[in-house]
Amino acid sequence: MRPTIRPQDIQTAVLETDQARVKVLSLGCVVQSWQAAGREVILGYADPADYIENPVAMGMVIGRVANRISNGRMVVDGAEHALPLNGGAHHIHGGPGGFGWRNWAMEQDGNTVHLTLHSPDGDQGYPGALDAHVTMTLTDAKLRYEMRATVDRPCPINMAQHIYFNLMGAGDVMDHRLHLNAARHTPNKADLTPMGHVAPVDGTRYDFRTERSLHDADPERQGTDGNVVLVGGDAPAATLTAPDGTRLRLWTDQPGMQVYTAVSLRPHGTPTGAPHQPFGALCLEAQGYPDALSHGFPSTLHGPDKPYVQITEIEIT
Repeated sequence: MRPTIRPQDIQTAVLETDQARVKVLSLGCVVQSWQAAGREVILGYADPADYIENPVAMGMVIGRVANRISNGRMVVDGAEHALPLNGGAHHIHGGPGGFGWRNWAMEQDGNTVHLTLHSPDGDQGYPGALDAHVTMTLTDAKLRYEMRATVDRPCPINMAQHIYFNLMGAGDVMDHRLHLNAARHTPNKADLTPMGHVAPVDGTRYDFRTERSLHDADPERQGTDGNVVLVGGDAPAATLTAPDGTRLRLWTDQPGMQVYTAVSLRPHGTPTGAPHQPFGALCLEAQGYPDALSHGFPSTLHGPDKPYVQITEIEIT
């Protein structure tokens, strides 16, 4: 289910400006390191080989479909497809050999890196032959993702970056303050699959319409791991501010964002950045609606006449 990758085949690209230094791997389009504001502001692994297993999707680009597909079952054009179950009873993050666990072809042009991957028909159970292209460009303090994919027959595509942010580079993130341009969310069942409806964020851990700390949203530290529905427009979809004023702003053309306070995070390999522990980071994963085909959410289906495109920009100052 997952191709064999030799550590010596993993390439590295370094993007650097006066305001930031970002290290990208060919394996999974992983952002291995992001230095800004005088420190490491993401979690990672010191050895690129540690990303071959990567049990928590650290820093990768996820595909074909981010998040969970209930029971690993989906129907496309009347045909049912069975996907491998790699998240309990469900399919998650594109399967055990999804995009984040594949070695992409990489070319660097200054502070831009181009990564390409071919996914054959039937890969991880998905229909259609797919070609994916991820371009990452660092300008000043801003990293821009441009994700594109074409497929020769209808197939769901819902890619996402999965960086673990800790803007202080130490401790946990519960003292970080978050603002989201989102008034609704897609509530989850206990197994983290969607219930199938959209609800207001009022009174939930997902209500960041007014900036507040992650601790104030979840004082009992139950953990946050769910999708908010973004309002859209020119304003940042998310703004995260550390106690010392270091700030992350994220813009995206995607309709949703998974907000994850890393409640299940554990060490793996040789960690870098803040300690790899529960609440040691925050993931802000721009995406389409999760498990969309199972619930009648806005469609994530793409095909020959409808290529996939995502533009997401993240700035840390």
